[in-house]
Amino acid sequence: MLRDKLKNKQTQVVLFSSTAIALYGYDQGMMSLINTNYNYLDTMGISETSPMVGIIVSVYYLGCALGAVIASKFADWKGRRPGVFVCVATASVGNLIMFFAGMGPPHNALAVMIAGRIIMGLGVGGLDAVVPVYTSELSEDNARGRALAQEFQANIFGLNMAFITNVIVTHQLGKHNQWAWRSPIMIMQVYPILLFSGTTLLPETPRWLVLDGKNNKAKESIAKVFGKSQVEDRIKELTEAHQVEERKGMVSYADMLIPGRTQWHPTVVTIMGQVNQALTGYGAVSVYGPQIFGLLGFGVTDAEYLTLGNYIFYFCMMTFAWILIERKGRRWLLVTGAFWLSISFALLCLLGGLAMSSQNGTITTSIPLLATGIPGTVILYLATAVFGIGWLVPPWLIPTEIYPSSARAQGAAVSVVVWGFANFAVTLLTPILFNNLDYWLFLIFAATNAIAGLWTFEYCPESGTRTFEENQEFFKKAADEGTWSVRKVAGGEYRKLPDAKGDEDGTGENVRQQGKKDGIKDGEREPLLERPT
Repeated sequence: MLRDKLKNKQTQVVLFSSTAIALYGYDQGMMSLINTNYNYLDTMGISETSPMVGIIVSVYYLGCALGAVIASKFADWKGRRPGVFVCVATASVGNLIMFFAGMGPPHNALAVMIAGRIIMGLGVGGLDAVVPVYTSELSEDNARGRALAQEFQANIFGLNMAFITNVIVTHQLGKHNQWAWRSPIMIMQVYPILLFSGTTLLPETPRWLVLDGKNNKAKESIAKVFGKSQVEDRIKELTEAHQVEERKGMVSYADMLIPGRTQWHPTVVTIMGQVNQALTGYGAVSVYGPQIFGLLGFGVTDAEYLTLGNYIFYFCMMTFAWILIERKGRRWLLVTGAFWLSISFALLCLLGGLAMSSQNGTITTSIPLLATGIPGTVILYLATAVFGIGWLVPPWLIPTEIYPSSARAQGAAVSVVVWGFANFAVTLLTPILFNNLDYWLFLIFAATNAIAGLWTFEYCPESGTRTFEENQEFFKKAADEGTWSVRKVAGGEYRKLPDAKGDEDGTGENVRQQGKKDGIKDGEREPLLERPT
């Protein structure tokens, strides 16, 4: 049974994509304890409170932004699968450069580390742009969210693997040993090795093959993944969709980035999704977890173990993300998540203030650590779960659902570029804000989450379980009606999932049957690529 499942191409795509996404998670967890290694800081020639700590972490995101643009163009030119391969190779080279930083002339260590971070960012940013598109183009319409959520659960697995590795080597070797920070970097090579070995097993997406005029190869890909009986129906649907796009013309970055152009509206939705995700503050929590627990009054060792527990809880709770994302929708998860995150950070600000006041002796009655630390830990754990369920996946998923095929990789690239710059700013400023604002940083995150929730409620359409073409129809209707408010476009139809009524089993079958009664052909409602029964 398991062997047969592993031979299934859909399963192989999810496993491969999950491994690629886990590579990004590993980097986040890897740097969180490397930043506090004394040998690493000495080798780089910086202090623990130096702004360079944040710069080394954040330049990676600039590399991600550039890598996303390059990879998206390459994936449109040569294909999704070759794009993934090149990105993996680039990330591997950058990781090796980081490992060797400081082994040569000492005065070059910082420059080598920064170069390695940027090059690795090029590869990982490319993966972040291409992999969601690759997965989305090979998934059913009512399963795209579940597939990507499962892959992002692997992202948290990578984060856990890195942090556990860091904790083990740090406590075995000590914070003054260079191998306590070099070993986690080298272990990261496990991911490129696995990805290289799996690349040859994967199909190219039939959508891209049709887009590139390779219909015969598209037929071979469909037969390999979905069975020979599916070939004629699927190739006809894909060809017709491509002909519609050809009549509209190819989409350029100018069409996406210049106000008033055809793809400006979906691009704003894409940009704001990533900006708002960065404003939730969880890029900072992932990288600077131990320091955040320190603000709640815990010592260094306790803070590290509590961070590890938070990451493990994060991984477990991500299961609810892929359970809920197709049942409740992207928009519901985002708005609800922002609301609870705002409340959580406001409470953390209060508890952090009490903890620091107690430590500094500025109040008459000393407050025990457990009185602030335990509730603060519980709230931070729950807030992390809320972020994982509500905000980790949708900002990456929505751009793969709202653009035409000729702009899907470019839309994902825009998403990664904005994510890169937003997280560059957050991870650069976070250590500075830690040193100057202490617990008041939590209050800033409470406000930014409130802003993120309000914007999403007003302007982000629900794209779940709809076909790519149906999602593009929202933006056409918005232009015709002269409004971007989701409440006003098409009578508020896009505020919720289209199958919210009459699809209690979550499969979409009731909706398809209703569509047949309404005279809608199967091809207009059913996914273009569907696993055969």
